[in-house]
Amino acid sequence: MVVEGHWRGYPPEVGGWLGALWGKSAGRAGGTANLLLSHMLDTAAVAEAVWDRYLPQVTRWRLDGLAGGVGKGRRLFAWLCGIHDLGKATPAFQHLDAAGEAAVRQAGLTWDKYAVKGSSWRHDKAGARVLRALLAEAKWSEEQVGWVWPLVAGHHGLVPTVGQLAPPKKNEKLQGHSRPWRLAQRALVEVFSREVGYDGESPLSGVEPVLVPSRAMQLQLSGFVVMADWIASDERHFTGVSDLSRVTMSRARQRAAAAWSKLELRGGWGALAVPGPESFRDRFGHGPRPSQELVLDVVRRMGGPGLVIVEAPMGEGKTKAALAVAEALAARYGADGLFLGMPTQATADPMFTQVRSWLREVGDGLEDQVALLHGKRMFNKEWRGLLEGAGEWGQGADDPFSSVGEDEYGLPADSFDGCEGAARRAPAEWFLGRRRGLLSPFAVGTIDQLLYAATRTKHVMLRTAGLVGKVVILDEVHAADVYMSQFLLEGLWWLGQAGVPVVLLSATLPPEQRHRLVAAYLAGAQSAEEPAGLGLPEPQGYPSVTAAWVGRDGRPELLVESGESWRGDLRVQVELLNEATVAARGDDPGTADAAVADCLKDRLTDGGCALVIRNTVARAQSTFESLRKEFGSDVRLLHGRLHAGHRADRTQQVLDFLGPPSQGHERPDRLIVVATQLAEQSFDVDADLLITDLAPIDLLLQRIGRLHRHDGVKRPHRLCRPTVVVTGLHLHDDEAPHILGASEKIYGRYLLLRTAAEIKRVTKDGGDTWGIPGQVPDLVARVYGTGPVVPDTWAEAETQARQDWERRQAERRENATRYVLTRAGEHGEPTLAGLHRGAHGKLTEGQFEALVRDGERSAEVVLVRRTGSGFHAMAGRRLGPNGEVAAELLDDVLAGTVRLPAKLTAAAEQALGPLAGWRDHPWLRYSLALELDEDGEATLGDFRLRYDDDLGLVVSGGRRYGWR
Repeated sequence: MVVEGHWRGYPPEVGGWLGALWGKSAGRAGGTANLLLSHMLDTAAVAEAVWDRYLPQVTRWRLDGLAGGVGKGRRLFAWLCGIHDLGKATPAFQHLDAAGEAAVRQAGLTWDKYAVKGSSWRHDKAGARVLRALLAEAKWSEEQVGWVWPLVAGHHGLVPTVGQLAPPKKNEKLQGHSRPWRLAQRALVEVFSREVGYDGESPLSGVEPVLVPSRAMQLQLSGFVVMADWIASDERHFTGVSDLSRVTMSRARQRAAAAWSKLELRGGWGALAVPGPESFRDRFGHGPRPSQELVLDVVRRMGGPGLVIVEAPMGEGKTKAALAVAEALAARYGADGLFLGMPTQATADPMFTQVRSWLREVGDGLEDQVALLHGKRMFNKEWRGLLEGAGEWGQGADDPFSSVGEDEYGLPADSFDGCEGAARRAPAEWFLGRRRGLLSPFAVGTIDQLLYAATRTKHVMLRTAGLVGKVVILDEVHAADVYMSQFLLEGLWWLGQAGVPVVLLSATLPPEQRHRLVAAYLAGAQSAEEPAGLGLPEPQGYPSVTAAWVGRDGRPELLVESGESWRGDLRVQVELLNEATVAARGDDPGTADAAVADCLKDRLTDGGCALVIRNTVARAQSTFESLRKEFGSDVRLLHGRLHAGHRADRTQQVLDFLGPPSQGHERPDRLIVVATQLAEQSFDVDADLLITDLAPIDLLLQRIGRLHRHDGVKRPHRLCRPTVVVTGLHLHDDEAPHILGASEKIYGRYLLLRTAAEIKRVTKDGGDTWGIPGQVPDLVARVYGTGPVVPDTWAEAETQARQDWERRQAERRENATRYVLTRAGEHGEPTLAGLHRGAHGKLTEGQFEALVRDGERSAEVVLVRRTGSGFHAMAGRRLGPNGEVAAELLDDVLAGTVRLPAKLTAAAEQALGPLAGWRDHPWLRYSLALELDEDGEATLGDFRLRYDDDLGLVVSGGRRYGWR
């Protein structure tokens, strides 16, 4: 039992008070009320388990320093987590359950029922207010009180200001203003503190830390408070204890150990040995290329955890280098896991497979601790297979904003038992619940997962807790536009302050963007708005590595090195195919398609494989139809409006045809692939000829990366020289070019004009080739720079385009500031107080998706055919009378998923929902079903939709062109 000496100096009735104050009602604790002291000790015991079996080594080091010595951090961590529910020791909370209220009153703690009735004062705020007073009485410094109380005030996900802690209408009776209530609150804290391990005449004085942690560490600790509370609040593992004689820390530890085992929770790789020179070969089956060795060498020379930017050509092996670097950084700086963020769901899926393969070599069983984090992970067959039939718990688990499924205590409804039967091959189910994905030991997902951690939204601290203590890798970081970049820069600031090693990968970055990324990280590492005197040197070659960290003297350190690609430069011939219809502002694509067909007829006389990239789905569909008339079955079409089954099959078919020769697939004599921007990134195909619509220079170079990509490919003689033919514009000698309107809508006119100037220079003003990849940095720097690029006759058009572009960029930056985690000028704040001031409340599902991406929202639907005999999957198999899906039909149904054009989003969300037979299905209950008739057609709002097995989804009834 709780040692009675723990409340020495208090009147004898204090035992009765502590034996009555309840923390969980009988209805919330398995039929028996759980005493408040019991729940606080349960949470502290869970925190000890988190320390022993989960917490990253680097966090333990820092907590030891915070507490004043090796071994002291564990006790402080348990205390910080357990004290969270102090605010329940108030009339404002104790009156919420009739049985609990009666027991408290009988024990002698009373209150004015009329003053309390109908009033609402959340116990998180009440707890912070009570704790501030008690810590001041215990002579804590203002600095220490100032950072601790927000951990209590924010344990339901929103951190208030100190002014928001007061009870409504300053009603002190809600807090318990009488002497017995104040004594009970003080006794509860002292008894709890002694049980956790603090002794002395004033145990609360002994709790006081010796250092104030960084704000980033405070946010991380806030997340762990939430984590410990949620685990300790699961009534299936922590049933109520209403007898004070049975409330002890040792019993709480037994309960916590059993719950931890049942939930199968675990951390990452633990303490890693610094990898040796042969580790790269051990992990990947071959030694490092020169550029990969360059990255490893730079990281070895870093004097602390920091930011590493790797810029290298497509196909250079940046991802392998990053994974090798992650292992080295984790070993040196105590990180216990990894998050790898990709620009899209489509690129995240194959990376999930690659990371699992890598971890298999790092340590036995680690590959089974990787979570896939994006909104459509249920469509990934590998991920579903790893769940072993357990079901996708917490659908929408990657939505950090929704309050669906929370009770009045702020607890999630989706608590889990461990997986029964065979050993799991995925992270513990608890990690798959709402908002918890980044707490998984290892995670691969979209970059959005990190961007959400930089938003001023509920429970953002859980994401911080998941990121701090990991190594973070972000691939294709150049894909972040100005709106997304505001969250990326904010995230880098917090990661810098937390000392999280970060690796950014890109084919190349504009110098200004590289500088902003480094500046944001170093500003965080120095707890400043901007680092002083950065002076970042430009790389002198390509590939390049830029490393930045803060030295022991607190000043930034920079290391910029360049090397050579494993392949020499390709001399890529650049040609222009002027489009007359663009010049005439016509919208009939027939002439443009005919010109492409003529070009291909000429170039493919002896065969060969061509890639044609169009900037819109409608344009790709039109081009495909035109080319199919000329080349028949040699033409393939890839775009985002194919349903998932067709898209996956065709993508794999193209990869088989045009992938690396080492894969053993036979290359066709002739093949034409028509695609949209899907072919721009993470698409490992080799084309003999590229025809592409005009895009900003960095994206255009990404597309050129598919040209003559692999060695050992036998090519027709006419296609031995890599050639890119640029379409979608019309150049003039005496005026600015005409550019496809749809392209301007997507990318803006300014960067397209400056890119067109580079096209003009290489095709008309001398020379006809670019050296790829050697010229890539210079081309990107010129287009994204401010120096003169365009001809004098374009100057007026460029000036107007730049003004429009800068205005739009400023608007998008301003739009992002409404959601960014830190308000302007507040990076220097010492605590979390008021972190969520001005935060937005509940957001709809579409708003969640749009929060870190400001493009037009688009909805995904699952296509089904409805005939006279009932519902059918797109592949033809019949479903149940109301669309019910047997287990063996699930893949067939999910294969019918397709993304609608943005203009149909509102109509889809208003008119569509799941089929009646899907409403209880764990994977389909939130899916929108689009019913097609026997001809494959449907009406949605003012639009007519038709799904064609060759073209994909075809939309009519509005403007046909200009949609992406």
